[in-house]
Amino acid sequence: MEYSKLKKILTISSFFLLIALIYFAPNFLNDYAIRILNLSAIYVILAVSLNLTNGFTGLFSLGHAGFMSIGAYTTALLLMTEKTKIMNFYMYDIWPPLQGITLHLIPSLLMGGTLAAIFAVVIGAPTLKLRGDYLAIATLGFGEIIRVIFTNSHSITNGALGLKGIPGVTNLWWNWGIAALVILIVKNILDSSYGFAFKAIRDDEIAAESMGINIFKYKLMSFVISAFFAGIGGGLLAVLLSTIDPIMFRFVFTYQFLMIVVIGGLGSLTGSVISGIFITIMMEVLRFVEQPMNLGPIAIPGIPGMRMVIYSLILLFVILFYQKGIMGTNEFSWKWIIKKIGLGKFIKKEAAEQ
Repeated sequence: MEYSKLKKILTISSFFLLIALIYFAPNFLNDYAIRILNLSAIYVILAVSLNLTNGFTGLFSLGHAGFMSIGAYTTALLLMTEKTKIMNFYMYDIWPPLQGITLHLIPSLLMGGTLAAIFAVVIGAPTLKLRGDYLAIATLGFGEIIRVIFTNSHSITNGALGLKGIPGVTNLWWNWGIAALVILIVKNILDSSYGFAFKAIRDDEIAAESMGINIFKYKLMSFVISAFFAGIGGGLLAVLLSTIDPIMFRFVFTYQFLMIVVIGGLGSLTGSVISGIFITIMMEVLRFVEQPMNLGPIAIPGIPGMRMVIYSLILLFVILFYQKGIMGTNEFSWKWIIKKIGLGKFIKKEAAEQ
């Protein structure tokens, strides 16, 4: 059997295995575990979208939480029924055009992503001429401006009260299906001429410009695509949580996904996927360290926030021993798996024939 055929068989088998896991998961896992798996899929989407700008294009952007909030509020408002909106907007009247609109999940998510992308164009046009720390400060300020606007837009976002009763219309199929689609789209973009331009800008802007690459154009393109997927991720998060408010989307939220990207590896889609799943699960598993524990004669009181200390230690460990993250700039390859399971002869055979 040729390596190319074996690779296709392994890819197809993995695809059907993923489908089987999603199909049988509700039969073996409780609602809490299912919720964590759904959250993992959303975090993967957000990590991949942030890695596109920060990892593959080399932009130090800290405005991800702002784009997420735009997608979350847009999706929530379009999904909610008129009755639910009236129940939410009891202190201030809702903006009349929004009251009677109720859409399906997909158009709601697309509208959320599109609106986030439009804001990315508006913000990116003046700020992407900046570099390094200056760009980070500008995008961070944008995220905070969006949060303040949402806090004071009572007739549209319900202000600080937020939105409650958002229809929970997603499940594992929706979240992981959209996550897989986002990964596939970003992978195809990175394998195209646009992706090569992004990486060239990241490695050396001056050299890229000397080769005829329009630096501003490709930076803006990367920024907008990232914002679009961040808006979709924010919309899925709103549906999963069923309630949102402006406090959720503080700049600390962006740091959380930035840490996921750094731990996985700046410039690695595989790293973002692995890190997104691992960190999401570990953040829930480690909740027990905040509870009182009795270790024989030793009684340890519950310490709130202890899991964040452990999370920080994990991050410190990665920075010290894996400075480029778990995957660095590498991607998943069947060659490594094939060698580990003792089928390396297929790789050698193909190399010899070539």
